Amino acid sequence: MTTKKEERRIKIKYRIRKKVNGTAERPRMSVFRSNKQIYVQVINDLTGTTLASASSLGLEKMPKVQQAEKVGELIAEKAKAAGITAVVFDRNGYLYHGRVKQLADAARKGGLKF
Repeated sequence: MTTKKEERRIKIKYRIRKKVNGTAERPRMSVFRSNKQIYVQVINDLTGTTLASASSLGLEKMPKVQQAEKVGELIAEKAKAAGITAVVFDRNGYLYHGRVKQLADAARKGGLKF
């Protein structure tokens, strides 16, 4: 059973996904945020494959915003290693604020173009 807040996020997510699609040239960078961790994947939607991924699971204990920044740097490194320089950002229904914004800014600093 989902709460009203989750239902709202899912509605927003589908509205975003109508417009945002990942290709081989510009894959989709999708963010998932749980209460304790943050995860990000770079996805080619045409083939349905994940090209790179990173999460805060193996990181040392620190504030969540700093975790998000580290994950942003990690995904930028992994994407560059996979030959990806430009992505389409998918905030997955979350507000572009706090951890999601910090992750995106760190990925931009790491060299990814949105």
